[in-house]
Amino acid sequence: MHEKLLNELVEILHSEQDNIDLDDQIERFLSLKKAYLESLGSFELLRELISELNYRKRSSYKSSELIGFKARIGDICYIDFGKAYINEAGFQHFGLIIGQSNSKALVLPMSSNLSMYNQSYCQDDFPVGKKHLFRLPMVPGLKRKSVLFLNDLKYINTARIISIKGNIHPKSPLFKAVIRRVETLLHHNY
Repeated sequence: MHEKLLNELVEILHSEQDNIDLDDQIERFLSLKKAYLESLGSFELLRELISELNYRKRSSYKSSELIGFKARIGDICYIDFGKAYINEAGFQHFGLIIGQSNSKALVLPMSSNLSMYNQSYCQDDFPVGKKHLFRLPMVPGLKRKSVLFLNDLKYINTARIISIKGNIHPKSPLFKAVIRRVETLLHHNY
């Protein structure tokens, strides 16, 4: 049913039909959406609902300044990345801002997932670890050790930022080490 509706909607979009039954399409979509939401566990359902509400509230804002704060390079933020495909950072996660351009922030999503942390590369402690994961030490403002997902680097509208939780000073050795690892990852295919 899902695949059939998707194909029909794509066909309608490309044919630019004026005589489609919008009420019928909306009802079919909502029925599928309801079944999908009902199939989720409570954690997954809450993630979806929070993300949907954040999108409704913030999607028309050009930046976080319209919400009441200005995010800066080095800030560790709680961000709603929205829906994601497999192996992408999605929904609500922390992220480190490493760049900015035209009201957007270049962020590295992060997680406090201990399994990811333990798999991450560390020259001194775990040199055979995954090089797309960067171990962070305890950072003021955070409650747990965290790991950066270097291969999920992306620009986001800063209106996706829910709050600022900490900071790694852009001139600090730690921040510079993060940038070096990102550059290495961009120039080598791990």
